[in-house]
Amino acid sequence: MLQTVRTSILATALSIILACGFAMHATTYTVASDTTWPPFEWADAEGNLLGFDIDLVRCIGVLQGFDVEIISYDWDIIFDDVGVGRIDIGASGATITDARELKVDFSEPYWTSDQAILIKANSGLNIITALSAGYSVGAQVESTGALFIQGLIDEGVDVELVEYSLYPLAVLDLINGNIDAVIQDEPASAASAAVEPALDIAGVVSTNENFGFFVAEGDPKGLLDLLNDGVAELKALGVYDLLITAYMGTELEAVEAAWQQSIGLLESGDIQGFAAQLAELATTP
Repeated sequence: MLQTVRTSILATALSIILACGFAMHATTYTVASDTTWPPFEWADAEGNLLGFDIDLVRCIGVLQGFDVEIISYDWDIIFDDVGVGRIDIGASGATITDARELKVDFSEPYWTSDQAILIKANSGLNIITALSAGYSVGAQVESTGALFIQGLIDEGVDVELVEYSLYPLAVLDLINGNIDAVIQDEPASAASAAVEPALDIAGVVSTNENFGFFVAEGDPKGLLDLLNDGVAELKALGVYDLLITAYMGTELEAVEAAWQQSIGLLESGDIQGFAAQLAELATTP
């Protein structure tokens, strides 16, 4: 009888040890992001990677029991490398398009965006004139903004498309007077205008683009259900709306300071506490 009790105790102890061991070794998925595009993804002065997309996928990881490794990635190869499985997940403000669907599989939409036209505040341009009369408009290569301008050109509109490897380079050229306007998604344009008083938004083009996370074609690791269910649960918990409050329309410096004070909560697994504190601190004058 004593031997049976000892065996039972040992078996129970072993099961606890194994369970702890598995818990300590959660699966880690790599997440590619073009971290040059606030408020969706960027690096602060200390090299911390943050943004709406990045923290959204981090929170999903906590909910779904996996770890994430965020990797800064070049936009021009991100769909190719995720598509063939070199990287597990793409989280980079990516509009769902038929062309991109040929390379990757997208999650359900988690954000809807329009295109905004950035101009210099003293240029005298408006949304109509900036997209005509031979003016030059900058956009990141292979972005939906670039595709929109190319579509105008194909229709015979007198506008020049100037493409850049990164959106910050296009914005810098606008500031320096080398181009007349920049077209990019509305929240990113608002972020650019907020940090540069010389810039203004001439207007918004309603393109109703849907952003999605993306994975390798065929979803071999079964990640889409984790991502879709994770976003749905974050919305139900109120975390999604709190991240919107924190990141959309707020000062980048305020967000960065709030993030550094709050990230410990996320790392401890308290996603609701993290999102609530981030939103409160980022929006407190």
